[in-house]
Amino acid sequence: MPNPYQVNQTISLAHLKTKEVIPNAKDKLKKVRKKLAKIQDTMYAHNKYSVLICLQGMDTGGKDSLIREVFKNFNTRGINVHSFKQPTSQEKEHDFIWRHYLALPERGKFAVFNRTHYENVLVTRVHPAYILSENIPGIDDVSQIDETFYHQRMEHINQFEKHWSDNGMIILKFYLHLSKKEQKNRLLRRIELQEKNWKFSSGDLEERQLWNKYMFCYEDMLNRTSKKDAPWFVIPADDKDSCRLIVAETILETLERYTDIQEPELDEKTLSQLEEYKQLLRSEDEHKL
Repeated sequence: MPNPYQVNQTISLAHLKTKEVIPNAKDKLKKVRKKLAKIQDTMYAHNKYSVLICLQGMDTGGKDSLIREVFKNFNTRGINVHSFKQPTSQEKEHDFIWRHYLALPERGKFAVFNRTHYENVLVTRVHPAYILSENIPGIDDVSQIDETFYHQRMEHINQFEKHWSDNGMIILKFYLHLSKKEQKNRLLRRIELQEKNWKFSSGDLEERQLWNKYMFCYEDMLNRTSKKDAPWFVIPADDKDSCRLIVAETILETLERYTDIQEPELDEKTLSQLEEYKQLLRSEDEHKL
């Protein structure tokens, strides 16, 4: 059955819901994340696939808390979370995908990108002057950065992700679809609640003024970069509990389709001697331990 949140045809964000309330979402999530943790253990032992989870969305979309709640039962040795900020001076000396490539998950492991390589066709598209700091040959002025530039960059991302997928990486990308009204409520809470003041930045309000431009960029990006082997899912984000559950269920449903992911079997010699090893351990005198 097709996932109703997956972008598999041209979508309009304005026509997609931002809120879905699932009864008992918290309790359901507890069950799902236990199953995910079990699959994680099996994948770690299997050591052939890796999983990349990409999270994108407007400020206050709930990415941090989603990571905390969905992956709470994971063994920390098998998952890494990367939150990409503005590129460092060293990172700017390389192509735009370089720093993301370094953070890709090893075989048997998960990686979560909290903001991703797609910032390079979202934030930079809203603020094209950022591109100038990359020192790209032939681009010396903002006027030289047009739609073709960003569409070509998206195609480069598609090619990279195809390469990753062909080499055993399972890629799932989630856009947390928040309404402008709900963002306003969450920003107000950050101001009104002292314990949340640290989350607030005046820059959030400046970016909020560019909401429509961001929506245009997100919509174009989703339509151009959702592919069979690296799909985007547009998740209603106004209700955090339901949003987390939908993301967790989507990850679980995807991984359960990989029926070849199994714990490795012991070699025949070791398997035939298990009873002997067991008796040897049981026969040890306690004073020798």
